[in-house]
Formats: sequence, C-alpha cells, structure tokens
Amino acid sequence: MRAFVFPGQGAQVVGMGRELAEAYPAAREVFAEVDEALGESLSELVWNGDIETLTLTRNAQPALMATSIAAFRALEAEGFGIGDADFVAGHSLGEYSALCAAGALSLADTARLLRLRGQAMQEAVPVGQGAMAAILGLDFAAVDQIARDAAEGEVCQAANDNDPAQVVISGHKAAVERAATLAKERGAKRALMLPVSAPFHSALMQPAAAAMAEALAAVEIAAPAVPLVANVRAEPVAEPGAIRRLLVEQVTGAVRWRESVEFLAGAGVTEFWEIGAGKALSGMIKRIAKDAAVRNIGAPADIAALKA
Repeated sequence: MRAFVFPGQGAQVVGMGRELAEAYPAAREVFAEVDEALGESLSELVWNGDIETLTLTRNAQPALMATSIAAFRALEAEGFGIGDADFVAGHSLGEYSALCAAGALSLADTARLLRLRGQAMQEAVPVGQGAMAAILGLDFAAVDQIARDAAEGEVCQAANDNDPAQVVISGHKAAVERAATLAKERGAKRALMLPVSAPFHSALMQPAAAAMAEALAAVEIAAPAVPLVANVRAEPVAEPGAIRRLLVEQVTGAVRWRESVEFLAGAGVTEFWEIGAGKALSGMIKRIAKDAAVRNIGAPADIAALKA
C-alpha cells in the first residue's frame, strides 16, 4: 500500500517547482492558476524573489501548495495519479495540498484558503508575543508535561509531534523560552527556538481558526478520492463535513504527525511518496516507520526515476 504525503512550512526555497514548470505544461498551468486565483504573480516570487518574502506565511503557504500540486500534475502527466495511493496526508498546510490532490478542494479555492490562513495566522498574535521551539531527544509525553509546567498561566503547548524524538512547542514567547530551558534540564539533547513569525498550532491562533471556519463554510468540499489521515485525529476521514471541521480544529490543535505515520504503517502502507519541496517529511517517516520505503517527488528527475 502507498500513501502520498505533502510537506508543510519550512520546506520553501526560492526556485522550487521551476524545473517542473519548464518540463511539464500541466505543472506550469498550476502556477498560472494560482497566480490568477490570488490576483498576483506568486510564481515570480517563488522562482525569482527573495527568501525572506517567500517565507512570510501568507506567501509560503500557497507557494508550497502550488509546488506540491505542480509535482502531482507532473506525476499525472507520466501516468501516475491519485489511484496509485491508498491514503493521503499532509503536514499542517500540506493537508490542504493533500485534499487538493485527492479532488476534495479545487486548486483556486485551495490557493485562496491558504493565503487567508497565512494572513489570519500572522495577524492573530502581535509580532514578538508568540514563539515556537523544537525539542529534540524527548518524546511527546515528556515535552507535553514540560509545556504544561512552563506555562505559568500563559499559553504553552505541544504543537507538532513530528517523530519519536522531535516535538515542537508553541505559545507565548516567555513561556516557550521557559519550556526550552526546562527541557534541557530534563534531558533534551537540544531545544531550538524556531525562526517563525507566529505561535502556530496553539490556542493563541483562535482568531485565525474563527476566520478559517467562516472561509471554509463558503467553499465546496467534495469527498476525497482516497481517505485523508487528518493531522488532529491521526485517523482517516473522508466525509466533507468532518474534513471542514478538522481543518478548523487544525489551526489551534496539534499536528499529530508521528501518530499519523504510525496509523498508516499499521494499516499496511509500506511506501510513502513525499510530493513537493524538500525532504523533511521523509526524514521523519524514516524515524517512525523504519521499514517503509520513501520517495521524494519534487523535480523531473524524481519522476524519471519512477519510470526507470
């Protein structure tokens, strides 16, 4: 069995997707459609802009999705498609890419939703008040307790359960800093403050969740061609109403990536294709499902290797 998985924020690089667009008209059309949906040339920023502007969450989210869907359309041009997957999943914003690939969301709606999601997440908390940190070398239960102990009346919570030894925390800046210090005292190998502009996947994102609830209510969601393993539940979902609710919950809830991969492996998935920019998910998957085969699909050469 096979799962198609789609990356989240942090994978962005200037130039991503350009080779795909040059090699495949279908990939080029993805970027053109996203540009039209947003009313601006996001593709120009992706291919020729500066990394600081691309990394702004309002840009990074639709840009990473466009790159993933361009890679997916290139796969389709070579005879591969959603019928070759048994499940889809995505890390945070990657969940939208997964739903688009599976036919649950149109490309234009996905682009507009992610632009709004990025803006709403950035605006939910004044710059400098929130933070995130990666805790390495401790499991989720240990980091979850550290976050609770460090909160001291502020928001501090485990936000991304990425793999058995990498958990990201999110919340008020002072509380996250306290948690990072406490984590090192309790045996973490490293505690790294992350260069992000807002405390994603924390209760501080509630204003963004409200904005997404309103936006998602106005968008048509179809049943995906294959089940989505949802971030906040780590289990499959296919009913459009449930997908809509979980996308709202995801804004303030934890990304249960480790459990999602464990579910997929337990369901019989032996092959994961990471579709889009970077290889971050592949590294996590190898640390979770050690016997699984992992492929990266982000450039024409990757697709050529599938056909070899």
